[in-house]
Amino acid sequence: MASRFVRAAGHELEYQLYPARHANKPTLVLLHEGLGSVAMWRDFPARVAAATGCETLVYSRYGHGQSDVPAAPFTPRYMHDEALEVLPELLQRLHIVRPVLIGHSDGGSIALIYAGDGRWECAGLVLMAPHVFVEDVTIASIAQAAVVFATADLPRKLGRYHRDAGKTFRRWNDIWLHPEFRAWNITGYLPRIECPVLAIQGEDDEYGSMAQIETIAQAAPAVELLKLADCRHSAYRDQPEKTLNAIKRFVGEL
Repeated sequence: MASRFVRAAGHELEYQLYPARHANKPTLVLLHEGLGSVAMWRDFPARVAAATGCETLVYSRYGHGQSDVPAAPFTPRYMHDEALEVLPELLQRLHIVRPVLIGHSDGGSIALIYAGDGRWECAGLVLMAPHVFVEDVTIASIAQAAVVFATADLPRKLGRYHRDAGKTFRRWNDIWLHPEFRAWNITGYLPRIECPVLAIQGEDDEYGSMAQIETIAQAAPAVELLKLADCRHSAYRDQPEKTLNAIKRFVGEL
């Protein structure tokens, strides 16, 4: 599917929209990880759309994929900015209401902030390896990623998916390693989430522990946990069938 562009929060954002195959289904909105983009989801959006029959939106955030290249670094509130400013305007421009947000990593955190803010309705949340607070394991892996970016072929690999892979990487890496970011925490949004939640975590996730989704389950009212063996940070890549089947069932029960 060819990408199109929509203007939201002052930036041109790349997106793809898979049409619905069934009426009266919610629109699914995929929110990518910290280094993600439309292309980096690979065939997952198409598979989710086919499995659920739902209209499915996938987009690249500002500074990612083929969206506008950023002019400034991230602040510790970059996920709040995405959830509370960019995403609402994007959905409004594309005439999407009461979506199911499917977020991976940073995208899962953005989904939680959006739903927990209380100004907009969600039909449901699917969270793959979301962050709700900062863990030592996360910082250690992100610091290691900086070494790999400087010494290996990661810039070339990311260059396949982003207009400016260097800026994309440094914005994400620098803010997570900034001392001020250690206090980042979104647990205050969790009790205000009213929609059903499916939270998925790999047992071998190098970027976060089970404490992330267990904290969500303790604070939010309707949370189902799926813990996957032989799975690292990207459940949709490491355990695609189990992840896809869980999403299909969850969406079908809404």
